[in-house]
Amino acid sequence: MPKDLSTRLIHDDYVPPAGYRAVPPGVFKGSTVLFPDAATVRERVKAFGLRDGYSYGLYGTPTTYTLEQRLCALEGARHCLLGPSGQAAIALVNLGLLATGDELLLPSNVYGPALRHARTTLPPLGITHQCYDPMDAIDLARKLGPRTKLVWVEAPGSITMEFPDLRKLVAIAKEQGAVVALDNTWGAGVAFKPFEIGVDISIHALTKYPSGGADVLMGSVTTNDDALHERLRVTYLDLGMGVGANDVELVLRGLPTLEARYRLHDATTRDLASWMAGQPAVRQVLHPALESSPGHEHWASHCSLAAGLFSVLFDSTYTPAQVDTFCDHLDLFGIGLSWGGPMSLVMPYELPCIRSGNACYEGHLVRFSIGLESADDLREDLAQALKAGFGA
Repeated sequence: MPKDLSTRLIHDDYVPPAGYRAVPPGVFKGSTVLFPDAATVRERVKAFGLRDGYSYGLYGTPTTYTLEQRLCALEGARHCLLGPSGQAAIALVNLGLLATGDELLLPSNVYGPALRHARTTLPPLGITHQCYDPMDAIDLARKLGPRTKLVWVEAPGSITMEFPDLRKLVAIAKEQGAVVALDNTWGAGVAFKPFEIGVDISIHALTKYPSGGADVLMGSVTTNDDALHERLRVTYLDLGMGVGANDVELVLRGLPTLEARYRLHDATTRDLASWMAGQPAVRQVLHPALESSPGHEHWASHCSLAAGLFSVLFDSTYTPAQVDTFCDHLDLFGIGLSWGGPMSLVMPYELPCIRSGNACYEGHLVRFSIGLESADDLREDLAQALKAGFGA
């Protein structure tokens, strides 16, 4: 045993006793992985990034493997890759599956950054895109072509909350040989099971409901298809994607309460969405569980729950300044992007910036993310803000 203190503090031979178990998984950190012998190094280097051993911190630790396995259980998948955000997960799918000359199709109500990626990053690579109307399966069928390699679906659509006939869209796309990827952040693996309706890939912004704390950024890509996973895994490694153990710990901590929180978000949101639908200043409430919302019948045939989001269209006779006054007078709602955390949020949007040529969305749109506060307190807060902004 070395005698120098600096050496002994690094090379002490103490090994903690075996048999320790606790409720939370252990958090393993490290870039360098130590191998038992040189022969193991030679074997592991041949299989960098495979999930049957450890080679380098970027390629997996017991902590990341545990989260991947639990996410597979959540969504009904065999394979999972973890990325630094939901947007990173979307980009990974596009870059991993598309090549020069290929085309992808996006729903017209797609998540904004996903559309931006298709418009900015992909064209220089020779990859084109089209948008289709997710509420019109014929439109999707018409736009599918021999160059279409990837079709994205969302349920519901971003911000305007239309719920498509997912089964029909998936079937049409797969009949033409396209891979179908679903942004399942809203469903969270709780409202419906993505692979049971035929999708090939499910991405998830773990930033939202799996974390539940509004304190971490992370995304995942899950699939049951071995060949697709292998293509995505190679791109994943080439891009150097990875996640930190402390962030993984936060998501692992949130997962056990995911279903219970989701149900509470859902119940409170349905209560408030229904109440808002009866307010004089409100033209329409967009929430899949409401019969008046576009695609309600598809939601009812696909889902058991409805998450914690809804949007409101205030009458066009009001001014943007009045909408801002309403938002500013909310005491319990933070003004901010994202959702799925404990605090309720509100976000005003300019309709022409997110939807064009659609007369059914006249008015001023405001999206709400309902947190874990009391429904009665939130309703009282909404009532006083409605009075301040619209006199109603």
